[in-house]
Amino acid sequence: MGKKVTVYSTPTCPYCIRVKDFLKESNITFSDVNVAADTNAAQEMFHKSGQMSVPVVAVDEEIIIGFDKGKIKKALGI
Repeated sequence: MGKKVTVYSTPTCPYCIRVKDFLKESNITFSDVNVAADTNAAQEMFHKSGQMSVPVVAVDEEIIIGFDKGKIKKALGI
């Protein structure tokens, strides 16, 4: 079974766009959560990461703050 990947992002964040493009190019299925439009999701992201900045990437239970390609690849096993 694949890993559950969630990207907490905003539509105007350049690093959010980059992380989503990277996941798409790597053929990784992910959920995109727009924290600018969903305050409950923003609170969930803060609870998980301790951060209000985006992007926050959740790979199963592992939280990666920002677009850290190395950490994302390691968490995904690619």
